[in-house]
Amino acid sequence: MNKAFVSEKESDEDDDGEEIVGAASLPAGSKNYLTPAGHAALRAEFEQLVKVERPQLVQVVSWAASNGDRSENGDYIYGKKRLREIDRRLRYLTKRLDNAEVVDPAQQSNLDQVFFGATVTVAYLNADEDSEAIFRIVGVDEADPATGAISWISPLARALLKARAGDIVKLQSPAGPREIEIIEISYDS
Repeated sequence: MNKAFVSEKESDEDDDGEEIVGAASLPAGSKNYLTPAGHAALRAEFEQLVKVERPQLVQVVSWAASNGDRSENGDYIYGKKRLREIDRRLRYLTKRLDNAEVVDPAQQSNLDQVFFGATVTVAYLNADEDSEAIFRIVGVDEADPATGAISWISPLARALLKARAGDIVKLQSPAGPREIEIIEISYDS
């Protein structure tokens, strides 16, 4: 389909309209909040792609192109495909880093409330058994629910924001309504 007839929207898609793997969208007009560690990780990935992986791959593709027939040249075909993937990831990282707002949790002044960068210990009140969990509220690009790092735009983080130790917050989860008591709040960098 001709791109002239397709409405374009600003999103985490590449030039071909494919969604970028691992891309989490930010609320419209918001900054890309990151912890210092998250910012350093994105910057390190960007530098690795620009200074190491891409130049090596360009060299391989150049060598493969010089071998003649490109239609059946696996090194050339795979290399070009991988270059497109790297370039797509670089565009994504550039956008994310340009829009980044680094927030150091150690500099937080209001330590008795939950804000970005907080590590929160919670207890689920209406669970069949008493269960506690620890969550760290981080940037969208840093989120890893398996380790307890949740994005600041997640429903759980939004429910916890601005709460204080001892508060009980209500959360509508896929399993139904839940009540969560805030046990402890800390800010570690």
